[in-house]
Amino acid sequence: MKPVLAKRGQAVQRVEDQRLLRGQGRFVDNLNISGQAYLYVVRSYLGHAKIQRINTESISQMSGVLAVFIGEDLIRDGILPIPVTLPYKRPGGEPALSDPYHALAQGMVRFVGQPVAVVVAESKAEGLEAGECLEIEYEEIPAVTDLQKAAVPEAPRLCDALPDNIAAAHTEGDAEKVEQAFAQAAHVTRMDLVNTRLVGSPLEPRGLLCDIEQKTGMLTLHAMHQSATRLHGVLCTVFQLESQQLRIVVRDIGGGFGTKVAIHPEDVLVVYAAKKMNRPVKWTATRTEEFLASIHSRDLRNFAELACDSEGRILALRMRTLANTGAYLNNPALFIPLGLMPKVITSVYNIPVMYLDTNCVLTNTAPIGAYRGAGRPEGIYPMERLMDMAAREMGMDPITIRERNLIRTESLPYRTLVGDVIDSGDFQDVMKRAVKQMDWDGFGVRRSESESRGLLRGRGLACYIEWTGGDLAETVRIEAEADGTLSLYSGTQGMGQGLETVFSQLLSEQLEIPMHAIKIVQGDTDQVKGLGSFGSRSLFVGGSVLLEGVKDFLQKGKELAAKELEAAIVDMRYHSGRFEVIGTSIGIGLFDLAARQAENRFSTETEKELEGRSWPNGCHIAEVEIDPETGSVRLVRHGTVDDTGNPINPLIVEGQLHGGIAQGAGQVLLEHSVYDSEGQLLTGSFMDYAMPRADDFPFFESSTYTDAPCLTNSLGAKGVGEIGVVGSIPAIANAILDALWDRGVRNFNMPAHPQKIWNLLQNGKNVTD
Repeated sequence: MKPVLAKRGQAVQRVEDQRLLRGQGRFVDNLNISGQAYLYVVRSYLGHAKIQRINTESISQMSGVLAVFIGEDLIRDGILPIPVTLPYKRPGGEPALSDPYHALAQGMVRFVGQPVAVVVAESKAEGLEAGECLEIEYEEIPAVTDLQKAAVPEAPRLCDALPDNIAAAHTEGDAEKVEQAFAQAAHVTRMDLVNTRLVGSPLEPRGLLCDIEQKTGMLTLHAMHQSATRLHGVLCTVFQLESQQLRIVVRDIGGGFGTKVAIHPEDVLVVYAAKKMNRPVKWTATRTEEFLASIHSRDLRNFAELACDSEGRILALRMRTLANTGAYLNNPALFIPLGLMPKVITSVYNIPVMYLDTNCVLTNTAPIGAYRGAGRPEGIYPMERLMDMAAREMGMDPITIRERNLIRTESLPYRTLVGDVIDSGDFQDVMKRAVKQMDWDGFGVRRSESESRGLLRGRGLACYIEWTGGDLAETVRIEAEADGTLSLYSGTQGMGQGLETVFSQLLSEQLEIPMHAIKIVQGDTDQVKGLGSFGSRSLFVGGSVLLEGVKDFLQKGKELAAKELEAAIVDMRYHSGRFEVIGTSIGIGLFDLAARQAENRFSTETEKELEGRSWPNGCHIAEVEIDPETGSVRLVRHGTVDDTGNPINPLIVEGQLHGGIAQGAGQVLLEHSVYDSEGQLLTGSFMDYAMPRADDFPFFESSTYTDAPCLTNSLGAKGVGEIGVVGSIPAIANAILDALWDRGVRNFNMPAHPQKIWNLLQNGKNVTD
């Protein structure tokens, strides 16, 4: 029987699922090495305090304790802080700054959960017992967790080298031109919006296991990181290691969503302990540790203004933003509000001028990092809230005001106000299809039906566009072996997206071999090069480079086959797994050719940088019902039309869209990470931090728009991993305000907890917190 070959565009079932569903996943916590010790992290229980004394002798003789390390030990051994490399500035032009983020606190703790000491023990239980007995004396000092309070000059300072808590600042646009446009506007819409703090909660908590070769000191860190090469580079810097002294191995990851892009203190501490003890050391986070000490996300306040002429055409956008960075700076905390948010803030609209003024503010909270969307929800949310509010205030339909401002297809390629180029799309057609799909005109009937049951019903629409790709360069290696295996070595990183499937699908199509013959290798810095998975880059960057790699691989195969068959290279062709001499029956199979080479294999390595980004876009429409007696909100309809370019695997695309919508709905309806004024995290478990469940959602009515393939990559694909969350947040928020509008409510900020909605209904006024 002829083997079935996969092709792009087919809804191929995920090849990963058989392994994962049968409990054969390869996760860090499943891995154990003979002789391993266990790391326990002692964390601060105060939000802001000076460390007066740590009495390590108090536990050094306890059962199973092998060592206790504090911040002074790391300094003595020359361990550097986690680096911040992005070149952003403070308001006066000095480099962005916070206190250095050392893996263990140096004389001061600045957030609850910050690592202060580590215990290395023979067992996890012994490490825990000893860590809880460690004597630490603190001098508590005032903390500040509120974003607006932290931004004023007299707030408690987190960094002695700064005059205030403004760690970085950036302006974008022409303030004078914007002021002129506002002066000429027929209407100005103003909104005070909060983008709530979240805790990314992948199914699998972080885990690490560092092995060490006792004679050579060679280190192998088993981690769950979205970029093995990035983790490798940072740790080599922190420890001042040569690259060959450290190997990172990443196997399966139980979800990432950006939370596993950052470098965390524990990454440093596990390697440090293994080096000091000269034995393997393991650490696995508890869920409480993930709430306290993993990165948090979002947490911005936008003071946004939109100027329009009398017909609803946008004249200018102006926004002042306070962005929480947490207690310490890291690269994502700067890049998200200062670099990414401005790239999408104008969405799919032709806005003549804008002015953005963004301040990154230090607070006594966990550091901020990436979470699904990272900067794009932060930009699209205020824009789409403004569009709906402007329509209301001007007595316009929300579709009409958008239609008048959409970028026209004849304007493509379109240069944005920050200099990016949108290559493809049809924003009018996408919105038109979404409106038809969701029966926009039939909403009145559905609202009346809800009212007959005593419920308020609201409808919200949001358009969006996504800047995707992060780094646009990637490296692949393709290798054929005599045993019939074709291996792809890719620097991208699977964490649940289905990369094994789509890469195998592409290779099966290009090389005309069955998918079962293909092996995907990722996450091993001894074997792969490349930059990892973030910013929805894996397919449209990694897959496009894969196609270029196939060309190089086939060219080398032709050269080798020509030599074996004593033919000219120009006379060789590849067909159905064989290299053949054109016009004859003479040929040699791909894997037979590999068997005739040294080491029974041959391979090629290809590095390529794409010429531009992909710009997925779309339109979300949501409908909610609200019980006015209790304030409870329920999402009852949600539909999207998403311009994904050419989908390689529609089944996986749909799964990515649905997952993103669920996470966006979670933010609007339920999720909120809250600190009190002293820096204590009030939402430190799933008992207090509400996560959405399957029964919180309707069936998502999603369809893809494929009439505008991406022009910047050979696949024509657009990154889809984050688009669901970008559009769903403002659509659902707009629907909630629509339901409340006739009751006198004029603003609403996330999350839509019942008590907040009930209070709004009683008071009929704005609630901005």
